[in-house]
Amino acid sequence: MQTFDVVVIGSGNAGLTAAVTAQKAGKKTLLVERHNIPGGCATSFVRGDFEFEVALHQLSGLGTEQSPFIMRHIFEQLGVMDKVEFVQEHALYRLAIPNQIDITLPASWSGIRKILQEHFPLESENIDQFMLACEKVSVESFTTLPQAQKNNSTELLEQFCPYFKRYGLRTAHDVLNEFFTDQTLISIVAAYWFYSGVPPKELLFSDLAVMIYAYAIFKPWHIKGGSQAMSNALLESFLESGGEVRFNCSVDKIITEHQAVKSVKLEDGSEIQCKAVISNASPILVFNEMLDQPSPLQVQQDFKSRRMGTSAFVIYLGLDCTPEQLNINAPSTFISSTMDWSETYANMQSFDSPISGMLTCYNFDDPDAAPQGKSQVVLVCLQYADVWEKVKAEDYAKTKYRFADELINLIEQVYPNLRQHIQEVEVATPLTMMRYLNTPGGAIYGFRQTPEDSSLIRERLNHIQGLYFAGAWTSMGGFQPTYMAGVATAKAAAQQLDKRSEQEFSYV
Repeated sequence: MQTFDVVVIGSGNAGLTAAVTAQKAGKKTLLVERHNIPGGCATSFVRGDFEFEVALHQLSGLGTEQSPFIMRHIFEQLGVMDKVEFVQEHALYRLAIPNQIDITLPASWSGIRKILQEHFPLESENIDQFMLACEKVSVESFTTLPQAQKNNSTELLEQFCPYFKRYGLRTAHDVLNEFFTDQTLISIVAAYWFYSGVPPKELLFSDLAVMIYAYAIFKPWHIKGGSQAMSNALLESFLESGGEVRFNCSVDKIITEHQAVKSVKLEDGSEIQCKAVISNASPILVFNEMLDQPSPLQVQQDFKSRRMGTSAFVIYLGLDCTPEQLNINAPSTFISSTMDWSETYANMQSFDSPISGMLTCYNFDDPDAAPQGKSQVVLVCLQYADVWEKVKAEDYAKTKYRFADELINLIEQVYPNLRQHIQEVEVATPLTMMRYLNTPGGAIYGFRQTPEDSSLIRERLNHIQGLYFAGAWTSMGGFQPTYMAGVATAKAAAQQLDKRSEQEFSYV
């Protein structure tokens, strides 16, 4: 029987960063992946002349060389900064609601203020105060809040996190309506809710504030060659550090002894002895199917109060024209027929024609992302899987392409004649996500990103010694949060293994 210190299940973002971190911490690590390539959502695929990015729209937290932020430091520690090239985007997003609003926000804190105050002069002072709140909440979230949490100190929270205390755990809808009276302005600054999959009435203001501030200050980025390039780089760093990986391989069971991880059993029947398991797979899958014992009562109770997060309907398009020929003026465009985000959210849970979606053009800032004279474009409409699971097998293809046609109709309200330029097309539904990601409901962000499911409130699922979870299921979804979750989880696991070794040595 082979022996490892750590077995990492799944090579999504968190699985990869966890594996590299554990191996670099001196822990003999095995990475197990059921697919034949690393990355999970951070992958690409080829159709005709195009290599399509699967999921990354904007990478946050990198910062510039002159003003680096946390992800640049993390990537340096993981040994991948010299293995990848980043492309800076110069606009946050364009929000286009036909006959109501069409505005593009730059990736600049002062630029955002200028644009908003030009469009809404009567709200000028409120815009200043709102942006100050976003800045303070974001800074406190990254600096003083973790210390207050660690010490479980109300005194530290009140002293060093006054803005987070006032705004952080309230909903974005509540805070935005406290600052502003103009509903169009509210719709503009709340547009990033599309990334989280829950409407402003359910989204933590701190989550929205951090997204706006971090993207504006530290800029949105993409990765040359797509997110697959980062996944490959992380795997290369892991192997260079002495780690071992097995593709086309699944963990069948996690074997425990005395409420502690003992080993994992692979699908081929072989058993790997280990001291810790870090799962990038969902805790629902792990506790209900992979653990060799019934789920602890606390975990069962936790799951009863959870709600599955959103999935997505995605159209990957290779176009025979340039972004300029389509009048695309930003890499990301949010498109809607309404400013009522509650209506949009209800629409996400139905088969009604989509009323909101987004378009990402990857070669707007990176010409190499598509062949010369062409464009790589992705259309996204967030959806929950429930309605798709009820579609009969014989109706699936017809339903999928009918919905795709309707999403293109929506996008063509802003980018006319998109359809006539299509050269390559691939369509993914929530059922595709379920099959490809092996997540319940095809969830792309784990559990719903609501206040009550925030990692600030929920306790960690640490009821089995040596069993850890990393990824969107334990923190906020998205690329930066999952990369960071993998690193933090692996560091915690390594520290616990060191403590156990010290205790065992002291007994000798």
